[in-house]
Amino acid sequence: MKPLVAIVGRPNVGKSTLFNKLVGDRISIVEDEPGVTRDRVQADCEWCGRVFTLIDTGGLELKSDDEMWTHIREQVEIAVSAADAIVYVVDGRTGLTLDDEAIASYLRKAKVPVVLAVNKLDNNEQDLAYAFCGLGFGEPYAVSAAQGKGLGELLDAVAEAVPVAHPEEEDEVIRIAIVGKPNAGKSSLVNKLLGYDRVIVSPAAGTTRDAIDTELTVGADKYVLIDTAGMRRRKKVDEGLERYSVMRSLLAVRRADVVLIVCDAAEGITEQDVKIAGYVHEQGKPSVVVMNKWDLVSKDTYTKDKFDKRLREELKFMDYFRSVYVSAATGKRVDTILGECRRVLANSRRRIATGLLNDVLTEAVRTGEPPSRKGSKLKIYFITEVSVSPPTFVLKVNDPELMHFSYLRYLENALRRAFDFDGTPIKLIVRRNKEED
Repeated sequence: MKPLVAIVGRPNVGKSTLFNKLVGDRISIVEDEPGVTRDRVQADCEWCGRVFTLIDTGGLELKSDDEMWTHIREQVEIAVSAADAIVYVVDGRTGLTLDDEAIASYLRKAKVPVVLAVNKLDNNEQDLAYAFCGLGFGEPYAVSAAQGKGLGELLDAVAEAVPVAHPEEEDEVIRIAIVGKPNAGKSSLVNKLLGYDRVIVSPAAGTTRDAIDTELTVGADKYVLIDTAGMRRRKKVDEGLERYSVMRSLLAVRRADVVLIVCDAAEGITEQDVKIAGYVHEQGKPSVVVMNKWDLVSKDTYTKDKFDKRLREELKFMDYFRSVYVSAATGKRVDTILGECRRVLANSRRRIATGLLNDVLTEAVRTGEPPSRKGSKLKIYFITEVSVSPPTFVLKVNDPELMHFSYLRYLENALRRAFDFDGTPIKLIVRRNKEED
């Protein structure tokens, strides 16, 4: 395991800016507003051959009784308890405050090394940094996260403070992005899969703002669950902060191996759910449609059949979808989700021998005659699979312009009947056979 380094401090001292600068990517949302980072966000960092995992945390308000600040405080406490070292960030421009001293007193109880970073000192004003010596964490490091100044010395101190990580052979990890509208129960689902409260759960929509990665091991299988911000309709998305949150969600889909599309079963599938599913489909990702809050639905013998029929109507463009009906609140059928993820991922990586593909193609052409136009008839010479994730097939023909989209869909359905591609899109590319030129 890589050592864990938690970045801690009161709100708006520049923790997320420092985190992004150290890991070399804009992972945490940065906004000039307290309380932007709410959950723990983590990423690996390497410095002079030493590797560790940085954890960005929300602003620590020790005295506030507000529900959201209480949730954030709980997440900070979890990060601190798990950390091998702490980077304590204070604001050099504001100077030492009573809140800084209260947080310092709290961190001393953690009994792990604390490296003090005095941020926002754009001109390396070391004399302002020394004002924080009284906190008792040794030499303060004057840094400017925004300008990238003083970070080398800070990283030297962090590398000295953490144990050396012994490299291990990496096993395959399945990355699962959990996406959906606000308040569909994505974070509750993540917590239920993990078996503990990893992310903040609140009835208020929009609680999760960052895309949050959490590792999970079940038997021999390793996963990374990526909880994302709820994606609202574009006209309802505010400029700035929420726009960045939605961008993080879209990026999470792109880097995932499998996507869980979480819908509120009590509300039924909506236009926005369909749009989210459409984006996942366009990205070529295998997916599982998770109808959450199934416990809130009044049911009879045919309820599930009615929901399936509605899904087939609304998701005609991805009729390969797999669906599960669960309740994150009660845990009912949540244990089926990871198995479905493994299945659709295996289908997206399925390779079919060229000979077998052409046998299916020959039968399909015999059953359904290819289209013709202006006296010219489409001839299909052969098919071959050229890549996976998603499975991609190239059809060599006499004239690609003769291929009608409906016949291409017919061929796709023939492949799906012959092979198990449930849960994954497949791509068919039509190319002219060079011998025809």
